[in-house]
Amino acid sequence: MTKRSDPTRIIAIDGRSGAGKSTLAAGVACELGAQLIHMDALYPGWHGLDAGAALVVNQVLEPLSRGEVATWPSWDWHRSEPGPMLTAHPGGVVVLEGCGSLTAASAPLLDVRVWLELGEDVRRDRAEARDGTSDQWWELWCIQEEALIAREDPCSLAELVLDARASQTELARRVLQEVTRRG
Repeated sequence: MTKRSDPTRIIAIDGRSGAGKSTLAAGVACELGAQLIHMDALYPGWHGLDAGAALVVNQVLEPLSRGEVATWPSWDWHRSEPGPMLTAHPGGVVVLEGCGSLTAASAPLLDVRVWLELGEDVRRDRAEARDGTSDQWWELWCIQEEALIAREDPCSLAELVLDARASQTELARRVLQEVTRRG
């Protein structure tokens, strides 16, 4: 385990599938020169939302909060099997994005907590444009999201609840303001 003394500031951007988390996170990470971690790399397949939410706490957030390098197994979506190990280094800023990134267990380890709100019709159109049409996978993921949201209430854990119908520029501006406000 490699240790560093620099504190790591972690921004989590959560919301339901198709809300625009990845696009917002990429813009914020680029603006801040931050490491970017996608929850998609942590879920062990289409049934893995809860497992990914636990894995990010245990293998990413806790080590980073201790100033240690975080290492976790990725998921190879094309082969539907574990992929290579991934790492994140402590210090600086980390942007974490994805469903399940904001939970009761992760919230105390996060410096800025963001929830994106968007209606299902728009989210579904975006997800289908990104992933292709698959009612089976959409429904399976929605069931997991609904259970996680009912149990964890990530919206109530967020400092920023943003309407994802706003432009990506406006959303990024709001997140960056919160990061600056928190020092």
